[in-house]
Order: sequence, then C-alpha cells, then structure tokens
Amino acid sequence: MEAKELVRHAIEARGNAYAHYSGYPVGAAVLTASGQVFTGCNVENASTGLTVCAERTAIQKAVSEGEPSIVALAVVTEDGASPCGACRQVLLEFGEGARVYVADVGGAITETTLAELLPSPFTRPNG
Repeated sequence: MEAKELVRHAIEARGNAYAHYSGYPVGAAVLTASGQVFTGCNVENASTGLTVCAERTAIQKAVSEGEPSIVALAVVTEDGASPCGACRQVLLEFGEGARVYVADVGGAITETTLAELLPSPFTRPNG
C-alpha cells in the first residue's frame, strides 16, 4: 500500500476525532502484516490523563482484532506533528520495523523510522 493511501485513511479517521478540549484533531491508520488497515482518532476526556491518542487507538484496534504485527503507520495532524513518546513506544511493541508517515492536512508527507523517532526504547525481556 502506498503512503498516500494510508494517509487518506488517517485523514478520514481524523474526521471522527473527539478533540473538544484541545481543538487538535488527529487521525491515524496502521497497516498490518496481513494487509488490513485499522484507523483511529484521538478521543479526549475532561480528565486529561484518560485521553487516548489516535495512533494508540488504531494500534489497539488492530491488536484486539488479532492483527498484532504493524508494518506501517500514518498519522495526520493540522501541522504534521509526529507521534508522542507514548505512541512511539506502543508502536515499537507491535511494529519495530514499521514505516512511519507523518502528514499535515495540506498533504505534505514525511517518511521516518521508529529508530529515528525513538532511539532508546524500552524493550521486551528476551527480545
């Protein structure tokens, strides 16, 4: 799947964001090893610590549907911000070699790697 198609899925997911507190909607799409796409949006809460990022929503949907191997992630924000540290760590758990596409709403896409985003991650015991 091309980066632009995965970004298109993330743009669509961004439209469902519940961002009433920050006013910063985010959409994400993950591509699994089997070729399935799972999307997510940020879901905020008045108790800020209960907010869930778009990237983690998409990853958790994939894993909960039996697709724990992520090969690519696209995230779309107004200004092309990259995933937060928590999302980077979760992505590493399920997609160590995954490609990461960061896009803004204007269509500019930057490709990066998890190693660039999270150079010193926590790792699972024995692997």
